[in-house]
Amino acid sequence: MTTYKLLVLPGDGIGPEVMAEVEKIAAFLTYEGLVKFEIEKGLVGGSAYDVYGVAISEDDMARAQEADAVLLAAVGGPKWDSVPYENRPEAGLLRLRKDMQLFANLRPAICYPALADASSLKREVVDGLDILIVRELTGGVYFGEPKQIIDLGNGQKRAIDTQVYDTYEIERIGRIAFELARKRRNKVTSSEKRNVMKSGVLWHEVISALHTREFPDVELEHQLADALGMQLVRRPKQFDVIVTDNLFGDMLSDVAAMLTGSLGMLPSASLGERNATTGARKALYEPVHGSAPDIAGKGIANPIAMISSLVMALRYSFNLEDLADRIDRSIAAVLEKGLRTGDIAGGAQNTISTAQMGDAILEELKVAVH
Repeated sequence: MTTYKLLVLPGDGIGPEVMAEVEKIAAFLTYEGLVKFEIEKGLVGGSAYDVYGVAISEDDMARAQEADAVLLAAVGGPKWDSVPYENRPEAGLLRLRKDMQLFANLRPAICYPALADASSLKREVVDGLDILIVRELTGGVYFGEPKQIIDLGNGQKRAIDTQVYDTYEIERIGRIAFELARKRRNKVTSSEKRNVMKSGVLWHEVISALHTREFPDVELEHQLADALGMQLVRRPKQFDVIVTDNLFGDMLSDVAAMLTGSLGMLPSASLGERNATTGARKALYEPVHGSAPDIAGKGIANPIAMISSLVMALRYSFNLEDLADRIDRSIAAVLEKGLRTGDIAGGAQNTISTAQMGDAILEELKVAVH
């Protein structure tokens, strides 16, 4: 059996609490012989700064590069608001993304039937929702140069950000979107603003050519980003895989997240290029939620997004689809039984703790694999 090297980075705030529930499940999977993990633990964010004076140490960065997958929980908190900018907790996450060359961010938005009433939209609009937003992560306006504020000398200033994309950047993110769609419902929606942005014109051109050349079997549609945002809250179940640039992906994925009722439910993946020899990708998996310092240490955080991040690793790094499906079904079964952490309780009085939710999912998983 293949041994997979897994680096876990609990980070800050509620991070260690939710990561502990993932470690329980990973230990069970290894004990049962369903998968073999070699797990190492490191520090990132404020916890790393407290020990090393930086947001991630060189040793942990090297271990991340060598791992088959990295699981990160959350970084940041008011404790580190005054640290130097280059050492802020978020710098650890940004360095992981940059040094591992993680260009593709995958953000699923799934609404479990048991939680459809927790969404701000009507049940019939979101019940059974399952969409995947593929966001280009290392290019575009967040990284383009020049990026500056110029003093014009007359009491006025000018701010400049630059939106830049090359053909290869659009092709590689498009290729991931089409490949994922083939494993889902075989539809890709590409989104940009070609009506007002030259980068959008190129994006549309490159995605269309890639579709014709390599993925003619996949349905492709194009939507302007503002129109797509409207459609996400009007009729979200029309979408399967959405591929878009860094800026619009940042916005649209947050819109999609709130369709599900809670950020505590949503995982994400950041993927790099395939290794030409092994076919494997460097990958980082993390919940969408933050470190939630206001509830840290109280044992009430929702661990489902962190557990679902492990599920994504099983799918996209280890190709263990059946095992991933079993954990997904275990989560759904727990929710169907009415078990809730506070963030998804909808005003109910009887809520369970972080550890109790993790234990409940583990018990369902034990039934599923035996």
